[in-house]
Amino acid sequence: MARNGTARTARVERETSETKLVVELDLDGTGTSSISTGVGFYDHMLTALSKHSGIDLTVRADGDLHIDAHHTVEDVAIALGQAFAEALGDKKGITRYGDATIPMDEVLAQAAVDLSGRPYFVHAEPENMTPVIGPDYPTSLTRHVLESFAFHARVSLHVRVLHAGRDAHHIVEAQFKALARALRAAVALDPRVTDVPSTKGAL
Repeated sequence: MARNGTARTARVERETSETKLVVELDLDGTGTSSISTGVGFYDHMLTALSKHSGIDLTVRADGDLHIDAHHTVEDVAIALGQAFAEALGDKKGITRYGDATIPMDEVLAQAAVDLSGRPYFVHAEPENMTPVIGPDYPTSLTRHVLESFAFHARVSLHVRVLHAGRDAHHIVEAQFKALARALRAAVALDPRVTDVPSTKGAL
């Protein structure tokens, strides 16, 4: 439910010599998404992020995939973070903190977020995972995606894989789903809070 009838939405366009993209989101959505980055596994992860966070998300990206997926994946994460920060607005009435521990078959992942306005990122996942998921998603990009989102959204984010197992697909997807559920809790409006949830009076 939007706060005082004010929509918590944002649209960010980003264009460089490497990518051209648009990200739109609605923090008070139902988890509806339309994602097209040209990187199939990344589309799958962003769709899961939207579904499990309840954040409506549209992403359209055209990048230099003839080189590799890095620029496209990174720039979408940057724009996603910027859109998230814009949609939060003054942060009045938000819950602020969220955490989730998500099992996915043999994998257990945890995410904790503070919508603090102070970007920070801590990450722990297994080393020596399968280098690539699908034809074009390097598993090394997951850390970069989460870090880029955290810094541009101006949030403190901790993501840890508590039990790894054997499947890189599951390891990455569990992290995105844990982030989604943590964000869902953090952006929720608390009816007991009418101002900014900080002793400083600002976030």
